[in-house]
Amino acid sequence: MNPGDHPDEPSATPLAGPVADLIPDPEALAGRSAAQAAHDRHDAVALGISLVLILVWGVNYVVQKAVFVFLPPTGFLFARYLIMPACALALLFYVYGLRFPRIPKADAWALARLGFVGHALHVSMVAYGMDWSTPFSSSVILACGPIFTLLILRWMELEPLGRGQLTGIALAMAGVLVFLSDKLLVGRFQATGGDLVLLVAATFFSWYTVAAKPLIERHGGVIVMAYATLFGSIPIVLATAPVGLATDWLALPALTWAGLLWAVVVSAFVGWLTWGWVNAVRGVARTAPLMYLMPAVAGLASWVVTGERFTLVKLAGAAITLAGVAAAQFAGRPNRR
Repeated sequence: MNPGDHPDEPSATPLAGPVADLIPDPEALAGRSAAQAAHDRHDAVALGISLVLILVWGVNYVVQKAVFVFLPPTGFLFARYLIMPACALALLFYVYGLRFPRIPKADAWALARLGFVGHALHVSMVAYGMDWSTPFSSSVILACGPIFTLLILRWMELEPLGRGQLTGIALAMAGVLVFLSDKLLVGRFQATGGDLVLLVAATFFSWYTVAAKPLIERHGGVIVMAYATLFGSIPIVLATAPVGLATDWLALPALTWAGLLWAVVVSAFVGWLTWGWVNAVRGVARTAPLMYLMPAVAGLASWVVTGERFTLVKLAGAAITLAGVAAAQFAGRPNRR
């Protein structure tokens, strides 16, 4: 034994074998803790941004309704689909430079159909429906989109419906009838017509959601959003050009211009890009329930700004509708084929 050795002290030699596997590596633990902390911060930021976005979208119902006071829906659509293609092209240039990805002919036609249904039909009907209805009613009716998505998936034999989902669909449809009866009982037929137009518009967006999924998987969200916008803008601009060209744009108040840019650039274009990022960070299942806050935001904003009134029948119909949509969307789904 060498001088200075102490046999009673523990050996400094690292442990090996099965015992060593049971002892966590401090450096690995520290790395995992740092990664988890960074993930939690990223998730918290995404949650905060998603809540701000819900606020933006909820207030947008009131903003767009105010724009329609000075600019009719036809003129609004003309301006929107001059601005939106410019935003789409700017996005493509930013991501791909001067060399846009080539799209197969079959997918180009599919993107053209997406643009026609998602923009020429859906957005146009939403604009006119919102003009005839109220901000709160518009938000509640458009929240029925997941119901039609499930029905379209069942019709296309892509996904069966479980008992819980069928119960939720029936509950949501009953809620819509209660919601509409509030206006029918007092003879507000134009507002009721606006709600029915919005209900049809929600089905078009549901079809767009289902049809866009395989295209997004092949080409990515930027390509699908930008190309569908470009294709969908053509018929809208042609149809609205007579009114758009006859509008005295310089005579519009500054607040109307601000509302127009808010609705088109901030709420529509930047909003949906941001929502896609939030879904990528937090996951669709954790983010989708936040959409049910939007009618509450829209209703509160409409009450403060426009003085919209809410009867017990209207509030009950909205609650039943949203509860049915939530039950159908988040009920346990049967295994997909």
